[in-house]
Amino acid sequence: MPSSKTFGFLAALAAVAFFGSPSVSAMAEDGHGQPKPPRQQWSFAGAFGSYDKGQLRRGFKVYKEVCSSCHSIGLLAFRNLSEKGGPELSEADAKALAESYKIKDGPNDAGDYYERPGRLSDRFPPPFPNEQAARAALNGAYPPDMSVLAKARGYSRGFPLFLADALPGFAYQEHGVDYITALLDGYADTPKGVTLPPGQYYNLYMPGRRTGMPPPLSDGAVTYDDGSPQTVAQYAKDVSAFLMWAAEPHLEERKQVGLRVVGFLIVLSALVYFTKRKIWAKVEH
Repeated sequence: MPSSKTFGFLAALAAVAFFGSPSVSAMAEDGHGQPKPPRQQWSFAGAFGSYDKGQLRRGFKVYKEVCSSCHSIGLLAFRNLSEKGGPELSEADAKALAESYKIKDGPNDAGDYYERPGRLSDRFPPPFPNEQAARAALNGAYPPDMSVLAKARGYSRGFPLFLADALPGFAYQEHGVDYITALLDGYADTPKGVTLPPGQYYNLYMPGRRTGMPPPLSDGAVTYDDGSPQTVAQYAKDVSAFLMWAAEPHLEERKQVGLRVVGFLIVLSALVYFTKRKIWAKVEH
């Protein structure tokens, strides 16, 4: 029979897996010297989390002024920006934004394709007409579409934290935004003794510690109107939050439905329990 010491060890291990350890999470590496992205605090984390509308607006501004020159976001429509749960731009602002883009449409009655101002129902057009054009303009690199990037990217938190991630309801779901934030803020000078191929840049959090993407952000590059810090760290966090919303625009609604379902199940369980007690109370055992 397991001793009390064994149970104590297992309890301590479970506590670390659930709550995490700052020293472990801050210093963990994957065996190849690759640091783990720092865990960030997000307004949308947890069962009761929701998006910060101001942060989403700032993040969209960073995407529009910086990221959109190379990265598409093809699953996002202009109307989504004015819908509940997102940046919640006014319909007039979203319409004006759409009209500032030229959308390729057609064919017309003559069989020709043409350009027209965007509509709310249109999706954001890509910065390049095709993959070949993108690679020709970017030294062979092909930037990924950012529509679901925050859900597609991630990293393993390692032992023992991956145990908590395997439990339904307890899994940490913000790996992707942590990774994107760290990547955007992770550029550094190339260490002595390390030689990078031409067109490559040193980044602490990119697998292999090198990337073909030049540092996209710099302090003061994007002007905020709400007084938020205009720093690389703030830009990285804001655009990561915007990409999380783009990847999961119905997150708030999903969480609300989930909480209502859990509440219903709790009430139903109580009713079933007391009904069973009432029915079987007079039955002799």
